[in-house]
Amino acid sequence: MPLPPYLTRTALALGLLASSTVGLSEAQLGSNADLSTAPRVTIDRPKPTFMLRERDPRIHGLQPFQDLVDAAVPGSVLKPAPGVYAGPVEINKPLTIEGGGQVTIDAGDRGTVMALNASNSVIRGLHLTGSGSSHDTDDSCLDVRGHHNLIEDVVADNCLFGIDLKQVDHSTVRRSKIRSKDLELGVRGDGLRLWYSNDNVIESNEIIDSRDMVAWYSNNNVFRHNLGRRSRYSLHFMFAKDNIVDGNQFYDNAVGVYFMYTEGGAAINNVISHATGATGMGIGFKEASGTLIGNNEIIYCGIGIGSDLSPFQPDSTIEIRDNRLAYNGIAILFNSETGGNNVKNNVFEGNLTQVSYGGRSENPTRNFWQGNYWDDYQGFDRDGDGIGDTPHALYAYADQIW
Repeated sequence: MPLPPYLTRTALALGLLASSTVGLSEAQLGSNADLSTAPRVTIDRPKPTFMLRERDPRIHGLQPFQDLVDAAVPGSVLKPAPGVYAGPVEINKPLTIEGGGQVTIDAGDRGTVMALNASNSVIRGLHLTGSGSSHDTDDSCLDVRGHHNLIEDVVADNCLFGIDLKQVDHSTVRRSKIRSKDLELGVRGDGLRLWYSNDNVIESNEIIDSRDMVAWYSNNNVFRHNLGRRSRYSLHFMFAKDNIVDGNQFYDNAVGVYFMYTEGGAAINNVISHATGATGMGIGFKEASGTLIGNNEIIYCGIGIGSDLSPFQPDSTIEIRDNRLAYNGIAILFNSETGGNNVKNNVFEGNLTQVSYGGRSENPTRNFWQGNYWDDYQGFDRDGDGIGDTPHALYAYADQIW
């Protein structure tokens, strides 16, 4: 009896799949497979083409920067004459573009200003401005899509999104200054975004008056010595592993650093200040595991450290040590707390509430507390060893009558 058509198609598809995997090793088929040389998956929505007459008149008489790129030899160094050029620009071959801080590319408030699709390229010393305002097409100052690229000393302003890295590995964004369009906070674009991008370095950048700096599905990236001001999330990780946040300064944002559905990673040596308001939080966790929070100064925030169902993975921990948590509304807030937090050698100073449980804990003793300084400690140190003779006890008077 012949198979129904839908079963015939299914059998054929399974046969093709089986034949395509013959001879591949387990590593090639598993999570350790090297995808750096694999073709890129097209994930961008098609970006519309705008005629010159649709762009702001300020760029109508300018030389198109695309002409200079098209004339450049692959692998060469392009040093344009100082001045203002018209965008947009698309780069599909390896180039080094040196602007020297005197070259502006303006897209006239339509579309994306520059798209770097090539690998092994350098974009340095350019001023990129005037993107469109469409979230559907992610209008940005700079789209980066190749690997092993260096983005350095770029000024990106009056753009919806700033610098957007998608499926980008082993690249560096350094000493760049990024601002969004003058819009309400929630409708700005992200100042800097990593999406499925691994092993990149983001260092010494300024991201001010943007929405978020985000890393989604992106692993083993380093964020160091960056300045973030007046945005929503200074840095937001989602489904991201083993990212390092080192030596940054985050001021006046709604949230400093947030680890959501992440594993591993560390936030060390950072200053996070004035994350205030109803959602104000210095460092936050949501179902995260295996993270180190060390040697940070978290001051004047609504909540210093907020934890929700973290650590999430069984037998994992979150290490909170050697931090200064000072003048916060709540220094540490645990929601839906399950234990596994090791809190050691921190300074708790001037907080309205030192530690609070927002959700009921079945076993709060599973957290480990040692060597912390509490400015409201009421006990004595009769042997003079610098450690209180009795443990510090915190009472939540609103929860029950003592």
